[in-house]
Amino acid sequence: MKPDMFEEPVTILLGLGMPTKVRSVMHAYQILLDWRNPADLERELALKACKTAIKGEIDAQTARAVFVAFAERHDLLAPDVDSLVAQSKKGNSDPHIR
Repeated sequence: MKPDMFEEPVTILLGLGMPTKVRSVMHAYQILLDWRNPADLERELALKACKTAIKGEIDAQTARAVFVAFAERHDLLAPDVDSLVAQSKKGNSDPHIR
């Protein structure tokens, strides 16, 4: 595995709500560069973490954690589809609902 690759991708919703899997520090960095509000503090922190990881001064997982915090703060994280499917199956236990 490349040193800038995340152990697990971060799925975020971009543009018109399209799920995008962010698999590396460089991809996260590119998304942050294109962010609509360049004066955003969380964006600045995530950018700094990504730059530091690209230089090899911190690991990719640390940069991922900061990027996830940024995505959570801006409601960009995509819902976990597997857990939604499990909830919908569990929630439809009423024998009258087909």
